[in-house]
Amino acid sequence: MGNIAELTYFGRDLEAMSFAQNYHEWIADEFSPYLGKEVAEVGAGSGDFTDLILERGADRVTCFEPSSNMFPILEERHVDNSRVETMPHYLGECLEDNRERFDAAVYVNVLEHVEHDVDEVGFAHGSLKPGGHLAILVPALEWLYSDFDSQLGHYRRYRKENLVGVLEDHDFEIKAAKYFDMAGIMPWYLIMVMFNKSLNSGNVSTYDKLVIPVSRFLEGKWAPSIGKNLLVIGRKR
Repeated sequence: MGNIAELTYFGRDLEAMSFAQNYHEWIADEFSPYLGKEVAEVGAGSGDFTDLILERGADRVTCFEPSSNMFPILEERHVDNSRVETMPHYLGECLEDNRERFDAAVYVNVLEHVEHDVDEVGFAHGSLKPGGHLAILVPALEWLYSDFDSQLGHYRRYRKENLVGVLEDHDFEIKAAKYFDMAGIMPWYLIMVMFNKSLNSGNVSTYDKLVIPVSRFLEGKWAPSIGKNLLVIGRKR
């Protein structure tokens, strides 16, 4: 089974990323045309992205979060929301109960945590209705892999052709495949790779407020040839 790495997420890093509101809004808007009404969010964490999915028209989101320290936060956050179902499991463990159920399956910074990521794409395919979409955002470029990636339980960073190939091998039609956040490459390389630092809320907030809006505007007009992240969307045939 393509299990997510057994780890307890670093609280300070999740707290830091919670300040990346513009970044997450950008991702959600890229995914929005493909979400439909019934969405699976795999590796939902504390549920920040869940709210963005709901804001973009989903009737219901089923959140899969196997991490023992994150699931209680996710569950508490959405305990009174009838549009959110929370599951303390891997998608693969529940596949038979969720086969061909969802209009979309969403993985935001999750697939890199999965040791057997090819199997995980197969589980996502099985959970989707015919014509449903798999929407993925992952870290990109192997040479950006840092000690910080390792500490977070990342097995890899991706190249576009490799991830596209995995989806095509599972009979997905590729609807979008592009690098994302080109401006983030140099800061990540300097801070994470060369100086071996980690995220903090101040740096994340500043980058999110000053750089992301400009990057989003520019990348909306000119698709970058490389980027810190990779976004791929496939349609189940």
